[in-house]
Amino acid sequence: MTAKWDFWIDRGGTFTDVIGRDPQGGLHPRKLLSENPEAYADAAIQGIRDLLGLKSGAPIPSGLIGDVKMGTTVATNALLERKGDRVLLLITRGFRDALRIAYQARPDIFAKQIILPEQLNERIVEVDERVRADGSVERLLDIAAMRPAIEQARADGIDAVAIVFMHAWKYPDHEKAVAKVCRKLGFSQISV
Repeated sequence: MTAKWDFWIDRGGTFTDVIGRDPQGGLHPRKLLSENPEAYADAAIQGIRDLLGLKSGAPIPSGLIGDVKMGTTVATNALLERKGDRVLLLITRGFRDALRIAYQARPDIFAKQIILPEQLNERIVEVDERVRADGSVERLLDIAAMRPAIEQARADGIDAVAIVFMHAWKYPDHEKAVAKVCRKLGFSQISV
């Protein structure tokens, strides 16, 4: 055994479970409300403090900590329950329907009525830009052309934006530039 504590944490929407292993190998479970702002700012950190015998808000001596492993079901639950922020999808012009079409998986190929899954995004804005597979720019980003649609989405109360441009893994500058604009417009959740 080490002379340090190890922690395993599972943060859920309602509860956060913390299991600490003390330096002698003993296991200590702790369950806290995931949200309890009157008592603590962060349930995982508070669970570690509790198991170390520290007061709320007290600094945690890093020398006492070995490993901290944390997982969460919050995002998975939000997807399954269709809860979460309204989302604006910004996508390369011409690919508006790419997520709707997806893989064309049709378990009943002869079905007359095709039932498609509900989209996670509320609105789609196609952005004038294009990057080739080799990372070379085919069409420069036109921020001025897309800005009114993004401003309107923000004015309509959409607070989250997902930016997915073709071949951005090879040339991320267009996504970064659009993310910067979105931050200035006040979007709080920006995914690139």
